[in-house]
Amino acid sequence: MSPSADAASWPELPYAAWKDTCATLQLWTQVVGKVRLALTPWLNHSWHVTLYVTARGLATPPIAVGGRDLAIEFDFIDHVLWLRTSDGHFRQLMLRPVTVAEFYADVMVALSELGIAVRINEMPNEIPGAVRFSEDRVHASYDPEFTNRFFRVLLRSRDVFAHFRTAFLGKVSPVHFFWGSFDLAVTRFSGRKAPPHPGGVPGLPDDVAREAYSHEVSSAGFWPGGGPIDYPAFYSYAYPGPDGFAAAQVQPAEAFWSKDLGEFILPYDAVRKAADPDAALMAFLQSTYDAAADLAKWDRAALECKLGVPGKVRAV
Repeated sequence: MSPSADAASWPELPYAAWKDTCATLQLWTQVVGKVRLALTPWLNHSWHVTLYVTARGLATPPIAVGGRDLAIEFDFIDHVLWLRTSDGHFRQLMLRPVTVAEFYADVMVALSELGIAVRINEMPNEIPGAVRFSEDRVHASYDPEFTNRFFRVLLRSRDVFAHFRTAFLGKVSPVHFFWGSFDLAVTRFSGRKAPPHPGGVPGLPDDVAREAYSHEVSSAGFWPGGGPIDYPAFYSYAYPGPDGFAAAQVQPAEAFWSKDLGEFILPYDAVRKAADPDAALMAFLQSTYDAAADLAKWDRAALECKLGVPGKVRAV
């Protein structure tokens, strides 16, 4: 891949330059995500609430409602929110600088016009000090350029995460986007139960956290920044964290253990500037998983296989 192609695929994404848009967009995705949450039966580890990266942005899968199906998509190329139903009806909202309160109201009106009655919990999740969607007139930023850059990072990260996922035979999550924590993630499971999660996540019921971490995991993902890490980064953690995990030697050299977060961090810029960004990210995913699985004594021979190859059946 040429340097110019790398720059297009892995664009600069300085958190400070778009943090207001990032905060607003997180709340907008929560509105849409909570529609899926309200209409979908509970699935293990809250996998029923997530959004998925598409060729144009972030979207729900089809949601069954009243004999029809609904899909909602953030189009970060044309900057439109699409609400479509399986009987051919649709509504669209232009993505532009408006308050969370106005966005929430517009989404509810669009759903009503499509004949879909739904009520959602208006309190945001996993955001300290948050206010109800209908009362939030503070967050109202939308920068289309940086939103599109964020989308392009999600696209390329999803590609590497999805390839990494192919090397696991055990239970593994989809590559999906959690609107609560505003991150793209993929999670592997050892198959063993985990000790009860302590809870305490801001704006998240403890029973949700405990169900999400009911079993032992090695998880990795990407998020755009905020809190103790004010820059975009990839992360990897294990729950429960095995003894010695924080001291493990991982790759690439720019990766480090964050005491504040309790996980390994790889700054996004280290990937973006690497000679081979995909290989640098894959090295981080593999080496942090290796450390978690070895230290926790996972049955790796039973859980793993070679990375998938297009068009080639896995050898058994």
